[in-house]
Amino acid sequence: MAPRRFTVLLAATMLAAVAGCGADSGYDSGPVNAPAGGKEGNQYSYDQPEQGIAPPAVSGETDASRDPQSTFALDVDTASYTYAARQISDGKWPDRAAVRPEEFVNAFDARYPQPRGDGFAVHVDGSAMPKTYRDPGESSDVRLLRIGLATRGEDAEGRKDAALTFVIDVSGSMSETGRLDLVQDALHTLVNELRPTDSVAIVAFNDKATTVREMTRVSDGEKLHTAIDALEAGGSTNLESGLVQGYRVARDGFRSGITNRVIILSDGLANVGNTKADPMLRKIREEADKEIALLGVGVGSQYGDSLMERLADKGDGFVVYVANRTQARDVFVHKLPATLSVRALDAKAQVTFDQASVEAYRLVGYEDRRIADSNFRNDRVDGGEVGPGHSVTALYIVRLRPEVAASARVAEVRVRWLDPRTRQASETYDSISAGDLRGSFDTADAHLRIAFVAAFFAEALKASKYGLTNLQDLAAIADRANQELNDRKVDELITTIDLAQGLRR
Repeated sequence: MAPRRFTVLLAATMLAAVAGCGADSGYDSGPVNAPAGGKEGNQYSYDQPEQGIAPPAVSGETDASRDPQSTFALDVDTASYTYAARQISDGKWPDRAAVRPEEFVNAFDARYPQPRGDGFAVHVDGSAMPKTYRDPGESSDVRLLRIGLATRGEDAEGRKDAALTFVIDVSGSMSETGRLDLVQDALHTLVNELRPTDSVAIVAFNDKATTVREMTRVSDGEKLHTAIDALEAGGSTNLESGLVQGYRVARDGFRSGITNRVIILSDGLANVGNTKADPMLRKIREEADKEIALLGVGVGSQYGDSLMERLADKGDGFVVYVANRTQARDVFVHKLPATLSVRALDAKAQVTFDQASVEAYRLVGYEDRRIADSNFRNDRVDGGEVGPGHSVTALYIVRLRPEVAASARVAEVRVRWLDPRTRQASETYDSISAGDLRGSFDTADAHLRIAFVAAFFAEALKASKYGLTNLQDLAAIADRANQELNDRKVDELITTIDLAQGLRR
């Protein structure tokens, strides 16, 4: 099949709404200097060693003999990728502080096998690095390690009923085409698709918050449609007021034994009241208490990514970004109802590298999801909330020691989570050997190659010192992989990379 290349950017379509997480990590990552030609900014080192650990031999890598474990909270937000694609489509180079490589990777479905039960399936594989990768170290034995975690899916008919409180930004900035009108269209469609036994409440906020519709059964849908039509944009953005009021309404309408959610829809440009995430979250902590998760949906050409991401992470939820009506309907109608249930709470992964086989390693992304290794089994430390049919991908760059036997173990991967009903902890694990990482990149699983492209595209957009494969090579890798996948989302990724090549930072 001939490579599929588009000349215009197709708007990046949202993946399945995915579980976010808030990691109370205690992990202190310090600022690093921007690479030559880049700008100083909010950039953090990838593998800051734990206190008392000597720095690695290659900048950014962790010396496995000093610190063999890497621990992080699960997270599959995708807003960073979709918003970056929107900015590139608009002819803008994304703000590198808003580029999170793990969200680029997790924007593409890896199609991991799902487990039979309610836990996780662990998938570990890898390959040699592509020939276009420029290694900053002296050793040439560098490998790509992919860790995939997946939960069992659930059809819409099998899910529990839901009580959803929508907190809708109706400030003046939402009057721009593609903001409030997009939200209203998606909500109308969602109300028509929900079950009669589901419930919806609507809170609107600008200078202050107003309860437009208290918790109402979808069987009484005309009242909900009328409330949606009544929304009008104007005034300032007091997101704090909206969030606090939304949780009050959600708590008043709380239904035990079902799924209770607050879903905030905003451009994230708060300018009245508290405009930082943490003070807002403190005000809703008691109401939330892991019973009412917070989901964020971002809209608009100007978007407060940092605030929305922080709110969702610390609110035990996730955040997505939608750029057009098609994406919004996809999220609200097809993805949101099917992912309202929860498979796992406070999910974390820990990778233990074999010091006899591994010289050094680097986790790509997940900078604000790192957790101290000692907190892996501390169930008071937040992890990620993971829904049915969700998957998480993490990529490591692994530097093997010389002449390691093919049978030598490279790493053991463990995942730990709490049952959402009983709060009982469970773990599962898998491992991988050196021989499993020695296959050619060109013949590796096509989804692994797309994960590499997505991760290193993000590194390039961040002007990271790890952007070691140029954009033209990344587009070519994705092109070849998509001859097998024939995936429209990968077509869009290729076109986004092509457009990025023509932009100046």
